Parts: sequence; structure tokens; C-alpha cells
Amino acid sequence: MGWRDRFGLRRARKRSGTRFDRSADDADVSALIEFAKSRTGVEFYVEPETFATNTTAVAVATDGEWIRRRVGSPDVIRKVARSLAAPAYDVQIVGYPRRMREWTARNKRGLSLEE
Repeated sequence: MGWRDRFGLRRARKRSGTRFDRSADDADVSALIEFAKSRTGVEFYVEPETFATNTTAVAVATDGEWIRRRVGSPDVIRKVARSLAAPAYDVQIVGYPRRMREWTARNKRGLSLEE
């Protein structure tokens, strides 16, 4: 018996795909579309499925503002990106953009100064 069978990982994956996360729904994809339509220069970054989460996508605007939502599969967000004429990248290959990290750092500092 292999270690995967010993812990039931194969059976768990076949039953539910992921064990701890809810599946993507229309509201998740709609949130990404609305974000992209209401901001300029939005790019999508596809994050792979893990043991705990389904495939997710991060939409990043020109100023670095971003949101992350479940998408179910990479094909879904690629179709959305194509319909919006926005690029979609594999985050494992290209990584996250610097502007995203800078926006997050600016907003964390702003929140801590208000407290």
C-alpha cells in the first residue's frame, strides 16, 4: 500500500476534488469581471489548485489594487480574460507583480496608522 492510499488522499480527491474549500460559484467569477471592468489595466494571475483550495485567480489593476476569487479551473479565467481582452498569466511561471506587493504594503501601513 502506497503512502497516498494509506492516508486516503486518492479517494478524497476523487470524491470532492479539494477537501477544505468550497467550490467556485457565479458570484466569484462575477466579482472578478466587475473588478476588471471598473479599473484600468487589469491582469489576471491564475493560482493552481492545492490540497486545501480550488484554482483561484488574482485580478491586479494598474495601481496594484487586487482581489482573489475561486474560479474552479484555469480554463474559466482564461475565457473571462479573453472576453475582456485582458492578459492571464500562470503565477507559478511569472510570479506576482511588484505593484501588487507595493499596494498591499501601502494599505497595511495605512490601516496600522489609523489604529
